[in-house]
Amino acid sequence: MKDLTSGKEGRLIFNFAMPMLLGNMFQQLYNIIDTIIVGNFIGKEALASVGASFPIVFTLISLIIGVASGGTIVIAQYFGAKQFDNVKKAIHTLYIFLLIASVALTLIGIPFTDEVFRLIKLPEELMPDATLYLSIYLSGLVAMFGFNATSAILRGLGDSKTPLYFLMISTFFNIGLDLLFIVVFKWGIAGAAIATVVSQAGAFLTAVIYLNRYHKLIDFNLPSWKFDRKIFWQSIRIGLPTGLQHTFVSLGMLAIMTIVNTFGTNVIAGYSAALRIDSLAVLPAMNFSAALATFVGQNIGAGKPERVRRGLLSTLLMSSIVTITVMAIVIFFKQQLMGMFTKDLEVIRIGAEYLVIVSSFYLLFTAMFTIAGVLRGAGDTLVPMFFTLFSLWIIRVPFALYFSGLIGEAGIWWSQPAGWGVGLVLSFGYFLTGRWRKMGVVKRGPI
Repeated sequence: MKDLTSGKEGRLIFNFAMPMLLGNMFQQLYNIIDTIIVGNFIGKEALASVGASFPIVFTLISLIIGVASGGTIVIAQYFGAKQFDNVKKAIHTLYIFLLIASVALTLIGIPFTDEVFRLIKLPEELMPDATLYLSIYLSGLVAMFGFNATSAILRGLGDSKTPLYFLMISTFFNIGLDLLFIVVFKWGIAGAAIATVVSQAGAFLTAVIYLNRYHKLIDFNLPSWKFDRKIFWQSIRIGLPTGLQHTFVSLGMLAIMTIVNTFGTNVIAGYSAALRIDSLAVLPAMNFSAALATFVGQNIGAGKPERVRRGLLSTLLMSSIVTITVMAIVIFFKQQLMGMFTKDLEVIRIGAEYLVIVSSFYLLFTAMFTIAGVLRGAGDTLVPMFFTLFSLWIIRVPFALYFSGLIGEAGIWWSQPAGWGVGLVLSFGYFLTGRWRKMGVVKRGPI
């Protein structure tokens, strides 16, 4: 556990962010290697099928993940205030909620996979593989929620190193199983899904055993768990706007995927592979933002708002330096990066086009996410939710729909930076109002 309420702000945030960044890089690494193995050993059709599944997964789980993020902020603020009994209650409440939610989503999601793919206009030749992959993936939601909840709780307590170790176990396990199931056993796309489910379950089980033995605040003695309604509603108040935001963002991804699907298998495959690279490239900004959110949560809980501004400026500087470096790598090595996933020249061309357009505007994304980290850490998530919805549904989706009709798939790619730009302007304007300062869980009077 790490107390972020004293010490040099930039150094604390950097040291806290690095294990999270490395952990998420490992997580993205196995997604990337999973996609590379699928693309090279099964084919571009399987690559497209896997890519088409992810927006649906995010849509199903986004509301729950958002509410869980509210629980993480509650945990961080109670921890900053040294109210450890409430920290334990918040942890137990979060686990109980996620267990019930994951079982419900599994039972609801699996029977309707085929209908959802038809709704988003997935080409008929991709339907069997996509439906099979998604059904298997959804069967592992309990382990996925449990694993990610454990990591989020540890980060709320200031511990970003332990989740890294669990992620490393999951990553190497997943890569090994991918090679075994796809290359050796020839199980095809089902092998990729099974490898992901088994590796997440293994990592979660490892976390349960370890934390039961060595952690003071986290235990998995289920009979002792109690659901605290007050803390749950605090989590709902903070997390529901974020959950709704994630849900509408995921629906927006589905809308974008529907537009992409109308261009056929090559565009779907190119987009899917490029998204893997894109998701890795934006990780530094996302993890610095997550570290800043925990930093802000603890310092507001401890009654030290003067440290928030210094933390924001330090995070902006650090994440911008990393982002510029990543931009250069993606732009200059776009062809080589796409070539890892497929040897199909048209798929490579399409993915490279996406990477050049989108990566040129990573700084917009970085600034937007950093400011959002302050707002989330303060517990102010409602107004930013509306900003996200506006930039996605009023700017990005109509932009993609209109310009894809004029200039082809490139019109979809240009919609991404357009949405980021509007989101940044709105978020920064709201940050300057200072209203977020009054949204903390631990009440200490005006700050």
